[in-house]
Amino acid sequence: MLGGAEGRHAAVVRRIGIGERIRLTDGRGSWAEGPVVQAGKGGVTVAVEERGTERAPDPRVVVVQALPKGERAELAVEMLTEVGADVIVPWNAERSQFRANPERVEKTLTKWRAWAFEAGKQSRRTWFAEVTPIASTAEVARLLAGAALPVVLHEEATTPLASLQPPTTGDIVLVIGPEGGIAPSELAAFATTAAPVRLGDTVLRTSTAGVAAAAALLSKSRWR
Repeated sequence: MLGGAEGRHAAVVRRIGIGERIRLTDGRGSWAEGPVVQAGKGGVTVAVEERGTERAPDPRVVVVQALPKGERAELAVEMLTEVGADVIVPWNAERSQFRANPERVEKTLTKWRAWAFEAGKQSRRTWFAEVTPIASTAEVARLLAGAALPVVLHEEATTPLASLQPPTTGDIVLVIGPEGGIAPSELAAFATTAAPVRLGDTVLRTSTAGVAAAAALLSKSRWR
């Protein structure tokens, strides 16, 4: 029985009816699948015919996303989740124009996690993307230092992203700057562990650069 908000949404909003086959997941690798045998305002009941567990994705894709403005934040989180990012790290970059007071931080995290959750369901993921607390530049530098492949996108870099070979295991940490670009002081903080790379011949907005870069790296690693 799938009850609560998710069950009501399935039965009332999506109008999933008796006989339809659905897959349920805990978002941490376990799943169960079967036909709906009962549906109503209280939720849906599924006759489980198959169940299983999927291993956690490896290598993991950790995307450090500088906080965008307005609707572009939602777009970035949704697309990163759909393409397969495993961890999304909101980054309060120098040029993000984000005032980190406690109320706004809590509200932002709530929104990002809700967007990632909904996008995880829509894209039928068995492992949902994690959204971490908002990170400082120092915390991002530590993430890069522990990465199997540290990647910082920068429009003035000479090394192409396409030349990188993703690792077979560990974390790929991908840093996406804000609309104003990564500040020189931030590049200096990252320089000891990650040389900047360019995505391509055009400059993408912060809300789309991450998904393009993640897809390029996933196509050379997990998408095989």
